[in-house]
Amino acid sequence: MATITGVRVEDVRFPTSVTADGSDAMNKDADYSAAYVVLETDAPDPAGSGAPLGGYGLTFTIGRGNDIVAEAARQQAAALVGRDVDEIAADMGALYRDLTADSQLRWLGPEKGVVHLSLAAVLNAVWDLVARRAGKPLWRLLVDMTPEQLVDVADLRYLSDALTRDEALALLKAREPGRQERLDHLERTGYPVYTTSAGWLGYSDDKLRRLCQEAVDAGYQHVKLKVGADLAEDVRRLTIAREVLGPDRNLMIDANQVWDVPQAIEWMSALAPFDPLWIEEPTSPDDILGHAAVRRAVAPIGVATGEHCHNRVMFKQLMQAEAIDYCQLDTGRLASINEIVAVLLLAARFGVPVCPHAGGVGLCEMVQHVSVLDYVAIGGDLTGRVTEYVDHLHEHFTDPCVVADRGAGTAYVLPALPGYSTQMYEESIDRFRFPEGTYWARDASAPDASVPDGAVRDTSQHVPH
Repeated sequence: MATITGVRVEDVRFPTSVTADGSDAMNKDADYSAAYVVLETDAPDPAGSGAPLGGYGLTFTIGRGNDIVAEAARQQAAALVGRDVDEIAADMGALYRDLTADSQLRWLGPEKGVVHLSLAAVLNAVWDLVARRAGKPLWRLLVDMTPEQLVDVADLRYLSDALTRDEALALLKAREPGRQERLDHLERTGYPVYTTSAGWLGYSDDKLRRLCQEAVDAGYQHVKLKVGADLAEDVRRLTIAREVLGPDRNLMIDANQVWDVPQAIEWMSALAPFDPLWIEEPTSPDDILGHAAVRRAVAPIGVATGEHCHNRVMFKQLMQAEAIDYCQLDTGRLASINEIVAVLLLAARFGVPVCPHAGGVGLCEMVQHVSVLDYVAIGGDLTGRVTEYVDHLHEHFTDPCVVADRGAGTAYVLPALPGYSTQMYEESIDRFRFPEGTYWARDASAPDASVPDGAVRDTSQHVPH
């Protein structure tokens, strides 16, 4: 027996704004942050570490307001204290329904905004705990489930006009025969990734050129750049990128919501000669019909969105309206695996490739598990699929994601350790906890507090591997 005995929630912020990492047309001074949840138990770690079994989860923000999300997570997670871990693991669908049934907190959403971000952090910690208890990486825990178990995990409320439970179950059963073959394929090749690390809007032209060349040298076949602040600058920067990438590698662009619909169409006509694979977030993330209008106008360039899509219902409508070519779900925006499985099922039903968003602290660690689940058990196809990778802040995690050139291009290597890969080093939390961590209380105000160019990780200088 293992009982959840306590909850700790931390407001952790990294000073990425110092080097313009994460900068785009909408978000110019992002400090990558996490509302970080730790679930404590009275059981030993099955891995034999000598430490108690714990669960670790987070959601992603970019600075101010992270404390509000952390407080909401603290209130939601309090309901878990005293619960038996094995009983939770036996019915994660029931736990999800319990945590989403608080009518007073639900009023603050519902299923959007702060309370949905915080719920993601709490449920991500629970899923990590359950996978650690089972001694499996989360992706393995999920792909080992029967179709009936997996469909019972999914939150299918409000989706029956597009996908019924019976249809979801039939889809999962149809994918069963090839599961092991697809898993064997991923073991050999990894899951294909693209990089955004070269393309932040605040980078100089020289840095853009250097990082694009480094991406080519590392084997990347897909590179994404931020656009949308100034058309002439976009043309200049895309010219540099295409010169380095050549005509055969895929170039994607991301406007981060800054355009109205007519402006998006006009701007994309000017950028079309650079042959982008997709335009990401061309307008308000809430504007489903606007995305559809942009998609019709800019084809054959694809439209991608989802990192700010509040919930599975919005994804349903985006797919019903034929408004997107690529589904970019976010592991910190949706309410963890229960809602993510529902969106993966919708995408499989509508034939929309899932290319998850992962530009933020901890998102790459989580999203690799989701992409493996999608290919092995739900989507069953790698066509048009590529998952984001950003080379920032992984050194703060005890089980950081790994990417490598596996021959066909750079790819995520399948995680091997139990859990969701979401545990941070305590040293990192002590330094970057806001506002009392040593960086924020002391180093940030020091005369030499600037961060070396291109590597926020140089601010840590402690990482124990």
